[in-house]
Amino acid sequence: MGDTNGQVVAGGNGQGNRLDQLNYPSDVLIDKETDSLIICEQANRRVVRWSRHSGTTQGEILIDNISCWGLAMDDQRYLYISDVGKHEVRRYQIGDKNGTIVAGGNGNGAGLNQLNTPNYIFVDQQQTVYVSDWNNHRVMKWNKGAKEGIVVAGGQGQGNALTQLSHPLGLFVDTLGTIYVADSGNNRVMRWPKGAKQGTVIVGGNGSGEGANQFNDPFGLSFDQQGNLYVVDYNNHRVQRFSIE
Repeated sequence: MGDTNGQVVAGGNGQGNRLDQLNYPSDVLIDKETDSLIICEQANRRVVRWSRHSGTTQGEILIDNISCWGLAMDDQRYLYISDVGKHEVRRYQIGDKNGTIVAGGNGNGAGLNQLNTPNYIFVDQQQTVYVSDWNNHRVMKWNKGAKEGIVVAGGQGQGNALTQLSHPLGLFVDTLGTIYVADSGNNRVMRWPKGAKQGTVIVGGNGSGEGANQFNDPFGLSFDQQGNLYVVDYNNHRVQRFSIE
């Protein structure tokens, strides 16, 4: 807190596919058990793990040949990865290369058993998988073991009405099942209470721009323990923090 300079904890050796390099990393999580970072590298089509112990100079490949985008880990340390090429989300035990499909996997489409370019994901304590279904302009919820998902935000076509989303990205779900989603095409972050048919705009929604109340393509989002919201404002090359009532 208060630092003006960051510290490189993975990569930092230019763009490339060596084990000491990263290439378009799109998501990262911390595995507390091993005190390491797990990173999806889009351009290298792999998921790698970097230890956070000092002296670490390279990562190790956990899974390769995967068009990964988003990552999540549940309380049992299962790893979930969205695959934008196969339009599916798989769950992996660390060390397992094959995984099990837990959302999508029925080709590219808009059916309830399909996804179209799934990107960011969120997994709750019941191993329910939430997916930002980018090209279907909706957020899907797949209960554990389900053969199809449930639309829990958007799904009314692409648009900027409160019932709609446009290319949703970053995703967070609280313990009440309230969904927070970066509605990137509309330059806003929305909140959708459990079971709601429409959402509310909590930040942004004031057009594309550089103002403190604006975004230019919001990508990722996260909350801290105090309830502050952090948004990756992709095309403004910044991260913004908001205190949400």
